[in-house]
Amino acid sequence: MFASQRKRLILLILIDSIIVSFSIYMSHFFLNPYVAVFDRIMLVSAIILLLTHHLFSAVLGMYKKKWRYASMEELIGIIVVVSLSILSAALVQFVAFSVVYERALAITWMLHVLLIGGVRFAWRYYKTYGLTFNPKGKKARLVKNNPNMKQTLIVGAGSAGRMLARQMKGSKDINTNIVGFIDDDFTMHHLSISGLPVLGSSKHLKEVVNKHKVNHIVIAMPSIKQSRIKEIIKDAKSVVSNIQTLPMIEDIALGNVSVNQIRDVQIEDLLGREPVDLDINSIQSEIKGRTVMVTGAGGSIGSEICRQLVKFGPKQLILLGHGENSIYTIHMELKQLDLDTELVTVIADVQDLERIFQVVQDYAPSYIYHAAAHKHVPLMEVNPKEAVKNNVIGTKNVAEAAHYAGVKAFVLVSTDKAVNPPNVMGATKRIAEMVVQNISKKSHTKFVAVRFGNVLGSRGSVIPLFKKQIAAGGPVTVTHPDMTRYFMTIPEASRLVLQAGALARGGEVFVLDMGEPVRIVDLAKNLIHLSGFTEEQIPIQFNGIRPGEKMYEELLSDKEVNKKPVFPKIFIGKTVEFEYQLVQYLVDHHLEIKVDDLKEYAIDLANNRLPNNAPILEHVN
Repeated sequence: MFASQRKRLILLILIDSIIVSFSIYMSHFFLNPYVAVFDRIMLVSAIILLLTHHLFSAVLGMYKKKWRYASMEELIGIIVVVSLSILSAALVQFVAFSVVYERALAITWMLHVLLIGGVRFAWRYYKTYGLTFNPKGKKARLVKNNPNMKQTLIVGAGSAGRMLARQMKGSKDINTNIVGFIDDDFTMHHLSISGLPVLGSSKHLKEVVNKHKVNHIVIAMPSIKQSRIKEIIKDAKSVVSNIQTLPMIEDIALGNVSVNQIRDVQIEDLLGREPVDLDINSIQSEIKGRTVMVTGAGGSIGSEICRQLVKFGPKQLILLGHGENSIYTIHMELKQLDLDTELVTVIADVQDLERIFQVVQDYAPSYIYHAAAHKHVPLMEVNPKEAVKNNVIGTKNVAEAAHYAGVKAFVLVSTDKAVNPPNVMGATKRIAEMVVQNISKKSHTKFVAVRFGNVLGSRGSVIPLFKKQIAAGGPVTVTHPDMTRYFMTIPEASRLVLQAGALARGGEVFVLDMGEPVRIVDLAKNLIHLSGFTEEQIPIQFNGIRPGEKMYEELLSDKEVNKKPVFPKIFIGKTVEFEYQLVQYLVDHHLEIKVDDLKEYAIDLANNRLPNNAPILEHVN
């Protein structure tokens, strides 16, 4: 690498020396065409110009510039270097010879700037466009009538759009013809930016697509509001199926992603809500250098919690799960990152009290994130005893192990379905919260719970189901046209868990402000359109509400509502008193209780109602 840099430096110095010498000679020739040799003043000036040019170029870093990406900044640098060299020569002429060759130096300055700048920008043009001149800005290697070539339109002619256009044109791997930009700034219309025309505003989208046979649109406006992105995506989807978006401009600027990492439009883009930010510093200070354990580490939420955790540099990450394949998958994924964190895989069932106590005692984690749970509402309706065993007893086992091992904080992953639950799954998750809140009263460990809305893209969620149905040609099945849910992304959910751990004081229930709930039918329609179809091609079919489902979900019950957020977009629910003796009875006797009685008991208990099953209450009393 150093040899290559040395060769590059020598080449630049050699080229610049030839240009400086040539400029001086030509200025002398223009003024004295019939004089064959320099006089003494011009020879001294030539030496001074050569020395000062290389000196000022080195001082101002001109030999370290990447000229393939030269811009106005580099041009100004050239002008400064040349001007300082000419002034130095003029000063030497005046001091040594009491004369200044103003005209000769002026001509030298112009030739010097023209040739130095010309060589640099010619190199940039060659690296970007190749040898063949093409006024449309395509490289010669692109075949003009290639039927497989993407005819690309960039929405947004701002800094992100221009960066994208330059990188796409300069890439050796993208078989793309950029037809131009569209931008809502009317002052740009009918102008050329980065060698590409601005063809109109978003109102002209359909006209531009038809005229230029566009089959690929990239939305390069990463800093505007999600609501506006949503509108543009909907308009674009009505004319083109292949749409991508650019990452956040902040991520590009920080170097987290490259400008050419455009991605397919995702359903999250249509939710119309800005993502919730995190207090990175507080999380970093809690996690860095510590041992952390995640239960259910192979699941959708658990695996994403692991991905987020490793960014904060824990000393050791315990990946605990019941399914060996899922644990193997997340372990191999994280292993590829070449982390300083030690990854430990543990195959264990949270229902196995002795095994869980052993694992927690052996590894002594500072934090436990408990994501292991049964979460499917219809399945748990017909398997209530399994729901109690995994969601309630499993949580109790891990929480008690955390208490006895002196873990610093325990975070339970809960759900909005735990609020006023009419189903077994929601009821068992609410009872799991009760378990955690009860242990918190007597423990030095900080126990908290985090309630999620529906997590987009998680296993078993509605989005993968809709995608599968669309791929099969439909219909897309929706339970009811008025059913609504709160939605959040998998990264957003996992970050909320980490933030809750950092904010924990003990006994809280954390809730994310997820904006307005979304109608499931609207989500289905948006996904159909995103997939390039219409509702006539992929129909929507309503098949009725399933057992245990609610028409809408809530984040907090009326008794829990605490209107003041503890952190932007994060709320804490007030603790509601409950009779823990009833919870303990459920844990001790769930196998003995009939299925229907068990469901009724769990739902009554979770809704803070005294279960009306008399035989059960006799045992409690």
